[in-house]
Amino acid sequence: MPKDVLFLLPPGFEANGRREFCPECAEIWGVLSYFPAIRDAVDIVHVGLEHPRAEIVALIGEGRHNAPTLVLHPDTQVHPDVDVQEANGLRYLPSARSIARHFAHRYGTPVPRGS
Repeated sequence: MPKDVLFLLPPGFEANGRREFCPECAEIWGVLSYFPAIRDAVDIVHVGLEHPRAEIVALIGEGRHNAPTLVLHPDTQVHPDVDVQEANGLRYLPSARSIARHFAHRYGTPVPRGS
């Protein structure tokens, strides 16, 4: 795994009989849009809406399939104020806010308001 791996739902999908989007994934899509260099620094994997999301579960285990999730490369340094989880010997960030805080420390972007 040469880069951190970012798991995101697509910008739009069919659910509940209508077109929907994931607000947390949209937040990260916005960060990537504001700071496109980050897109080159991470591997982005699009996952489907259905659970379990096999691509995420394969790395961090059953019951862990939230999107967005950032699975960290073993050499990735993480700032102490970022809430890092661990499973299957891997570290990961399971929320948009923790991912955005990590990006702020790692890539010098602004921190999310209210965090």
